[in-house]
Amino acid sequence: MLKARGERGCCDRCAGATATADAARVARRRLLKDAIFRPQAALMPESDDWLGQDPGGIHAGVAAGSDRAAGGPPPDPAPLPRAVTGTVLDVSPHVLMIGEPGGRPGSEQRFALTSDATTWRGTQLEPTELRQGDRVVVRLHPTRRGVADRIWANIGRVTGTIIEHTSEFMVVDEGVTRRRQIVVIPPRAAGRIQVRFPTLQPGYLIDIIGLRGPDALEGLIPATSQPAYPAGRLPEAPLVSGHVPDAISGSATWHERAGEPPGVLGVAYPALDPATGCAEDAARGHPHARMPYLAVGSVLLVRNDCNGASCALPVTGCAAVARLFNDRCVTCGTSPRGRVADLTEASFVALGGELDKGCFNATITIGR
Repeated sequence: MLKARGERGCCDRCAGATATADAARVARRRLLKDAIFRPQAALMPESDDWLGQDPGGIHAGVAAGSDRAAGGPPPDPAPLPRAVTGTVLDVSPHVLMIGEPGGRPGSEQRFALTSDATTWRGTQLEPTELRQGDRVVVRLHPTRRGVADRIWANIGRVTGTIIEHTSEFMVVDEGVTRRRQIVVIPPRAAGRIQVRFPTLQPGYLIDIIGLRGPDALEGLIPATSQPAYPAGRLPEAPLVSGHVPDAISGSATWHERAGEPPGVLGVAYPALDPATGCAEDAARGHPHARMPYLAVGSVLLVRNDCNGASCALPVTGCAAVARLFNDRCVTCGTSPRGRVADLTEASFVALGGELDKGCFNATITIGR
């Protein structure tokens, strides 16, 4: 099977750490990273009033945990759905059981399946068509604990620049902080994808959702329309006079986890401060939306403009590829141009996003 080429390093590195100041900066960065990425169960409040409890021990994502961890403002009083990730252990017409293969006894979680529950695994399915071993993201019913509302199985996404294209596969560069990806487009999806991405040639951008396999993504859904420009010739962002506003609108997308724990809450940011040593090439362009530089550990209040849900989330990493896309989200109306947040799966789902749709119209506010 094909293997992705060009393994890349992670975001948690910098050069020249011999000086005292540099050493202190590295130590602080590692502390911030540990605070963000420690197991979600350790972040959960003890009160049963929060939707974020995880008594079964499986990683779960909710607003409450991230707000406490980041020291940011409290979440919106409106309850957010809970997002849970895991592997299907068993499924029946009425119950879904998920956990981790080889996990400790008692760590499994069971969720009721109602007639309204829906499942996506390349297409819309009945929940009973899930298979043992499927990796799932489950959104629970916002007002009924233990009831699965929406399930996505084996969903994956590749966003970046095409660097190689053959009749059988593409190699896509997702940025220097992530490994390169192999995308295979099956004949049944080729027409749909090429309507939105007519130029499947090296140097052009692509953003595809599909089924994640062990070595490649089976591309099925175009997540946006292909920008007309090559990645190396980005259009200039419009000049804006005055200060950068506290609230910035655009589109919020999601990314597959790469080195992140399952269910982690957070947001990758398109304008991470170069001093953080994220190793992304700042010359590749600036976000189309005018955005201030932030560091890992900063807090963003992310609002889903389609349903009004909001959540304070820590910045967990780079989203340099997001700044290459000068597109809009049309989930509800038309957003301003530019991607302003690249959420983890759990954060995107908890804010009401549909993973198979790829984005929602969003407004971010910089935490104080």
